[in-house]
Amino acid sequence: MGRVELLSPAGNFHALKGAIKAGADAVYLGGELYGARAYADNFTQDEICEGIHLAHVFGRKVYLTVNTLVKEKELDELYHFLLPFYKEGLDGVIIQDLGVLRYIKACFPGLELHASTQMTLTGSLGASFVKKEGISRIVPARELSLEEIKKIKSETGIEVEAFVHGAMCYCYSGQCLLSSMLGGRSGNRGRCAQPCRLPYETKAGKQCYPLSMRDMCTIDLLPSLIEAGIDSFKIEGRMKKPAYAAGVTAIYRKYIDLYYQDKDHYHVLEEDRDILRTLYIRSQTGDGYFKRHNGKEMLSLESPSYSETDAGFLADIEKQYIDAELCREAVAKVYLAPEKEACFSLQEGEICVTCKGDIVQKAQKQPLTMEKIEEQMKKSGNSLIKITDVDVAISDSVFLPVRSLNELRRMTIAAVEREMICRNGLDYPGRKAAVPEETSCNQHSSVKKQNMGKQWEKQKVLHVLVRTMEQLEAACEEKIARIYLDYTLLFQEGLQKLNAYKAGCMEGGQTFFLAVPYIVREKDKKYLERMEEALQTGLFEGILIRNLESYQFFYYKNPSWKMVLDANLYIWNRETLRFWDERASEFYLPIECNRYEWRELLAASPERKMQASAIVYGRLPMMITANCIRKTMESCSHTPGTMMLKDRYEKQFPVYMDCLCCYNVLYNSVPLSLHKVSYDKMFPAENLRLDFTTEEKQETLQVIRYYRDISNIYRDPFYKEYTTGHYKRGVE
Repeated sequence: MGRVELLSPAGNFHALKGAIKAGADAVYLGGELYGARAYADNFTQDEICEGIHLAHVFGRKVYLTVNTLVKEKELDELYHFLLPFYKEGLDGVIIQDLGVLRYIKACFPGLELHASTQMTLTGSLGASFVKKEGISRIVPARELSLEEIKKIKSETGIEVEAFVHGAMCYCYSGQCLLSSMLGGRSGNRGRCAQPCRLPYETKAGKQCYPLSMRDMCTIDLLPSLIEAGIDSFKIEGRMKKPAYAAGVTAIYRKYIDLYYQDKDHYHVLEEDRDILRTLYIRSQTGDGYFKRHNGKEMLSLESPSYSETDAGFLADIEKQYIDAELCREAVAKVYLAPEKEACFSLQEGEICVTCKGDIVQKAQKQPLTMEKIEEQMKKSGNSLIKITDVDVAISDSVFLPVRSLNELRRMTIAAVEREMICRNGLDYPGRKAAVPEETSCNQHSSVKKQNMGKQWEKQKVLHVLVRTMEQLEAACEEKIARIYLDYTLLFQEGLQKLNAYKAGCMEGGQTFFLAVPYIVREKDKKYLERMEEALQTGLFEGILIRNLESYQFFYYKNPSWKMVLDANLYIWNRETLRFWDERASEFYLPIECNRYEWRELLAASPERKMQASAIVYGRLPMMITANCIRKTMESCSHTPGTMMLKDRYEKQFPVYMDCLCCYNVLYNSVPLSLHKVSYDKMFPAENLRLDFTTEEKQETLQVIRYYRDISNIYRDPFYKEYTTGHYKRGVE
């Protein structure tokens, strides 16, 4: 096992330089597109190329964040966005979208692909799946314990990058729609408004901050993290000041080096803890999920505000790391003789490079002096090489234009920098980009839309998803064609009871599908195994897949099982659709895309095999969380149930406690309802799904009958409060 990498954030070029000077082995940064920090300063194209070059000269790496979900109309620009960075030697990209994975693999061979924490990878099954698809490193869910990370490493061998410092999300990354649904600012697009940092009220009537996680600080855990096999320690903070990136990097660099020098005497000084506390961090900190599953001690219940940072201290950090010169020192030799090429040598450590320039002339009037030559050849401008000493050797009276001396110096410095990059192993010889086959998603768009329209005009089929026996009874009474049963029903009611129930009240052509948990951790594989046993009995015709862990498990067991991909697997573009097209029979259209984006997606993939379905009614899951509201506000009773959170606008959000796989689902305060458009001939879905969460039997019956009725004659719904979600507006 090699030394752990220290990976630092760079929100702008000053932060990049500061992090490198402070000891980062690598930096991650975002460009003007496709990054999950849309409100950071971010980098221009030229700055990224310059940053890659700078980092490589100093033996450091640069990873680019391409970790948003990419819309169909944005996909073709990705090639032109990445091409200059690929040519410059970009070390890797961090991605969320499986379509982006497919696209980059085809267009940019040899470029490392890292799975963002936004992919919600929670175990060795998901890690194994993405590794087969070309991912070399994963950033697993921040909720994983050290034991789970060890298991991923031992079973897959994939590189693991883990957050060790900075802000923490309350929700599993990639599974949060709270900001998106409440204000249109999507976390999947780098625009999260952080509504989790706002106050909420529970049934006790006390207002607090039950969704606000403490910031992470793991400086005391570094030995355990290194010994767990983590390959890269990631510091959060691209939105923060350069002084934060440099200051935090310097402390973690110090203690990583201390561990490797003398791990038996690893000890953190209190003064260094104080430095970390003063650097743009919340007043309360914790060490994350590495040693615990959840708990109220992980939350800033009283206030999510940041501690004050001493301006003088920040100024000292800026002076030491941001403003200070970043360069490599070299000594030079110059030899000038009439009628011969000018020679200039630079030596930096073991590297020695000699370049030849223009023919030296014999001086007629004003020969070059040794002082003038030394002065000119010491100038290094904005280069990364600082020439500290010049040995000048001249034969006879010589003359060479200043521009020739300057060009020779620049050429030699560039050659030294290239040699440094090569010796650092960061030159990537032989990489060559491949132009994508399709250059526009709009090619033949009118023909595609015409063909797709014919498919959309087919009779819509109504499906339902249920979580309780009352809801199941209602769906059975109404003879719904397909019923998705939440996996908890299998364990609460038992296979025998469900089998008897189906036999007693279901008629021909009606089917059960099993909906897997939203989150599957290593401890939860036993539930997947029980579900597999249930599938083998013939009770269920297929599976509703909600995560990569479950997909990998069931596909490995039996690839012929009918798989349906739920909306949280995020198919936003044709490449993602093609990624899944041979792997599943049906998919749900993405909740955050509007109707035009749905149509663009389907029009761009007219040959798809998967059916397109849509959720048209139900409280949408806004957050899937490892922390538990009931445990935070009361105590853990290990029994499933629902609590309510009330926001500052008096809106009530149901929170369901799943006590089998131990996670919470925070639902929207009102249901999604697309009743006005569901049966339009241009509604781009072949199946319509009604999701039931908090509804009792009578309300479930009413909703089903209402949607049945409006397939023939439209009327307004009996419920008054609802949202149309992103069907009209979409997200930026």
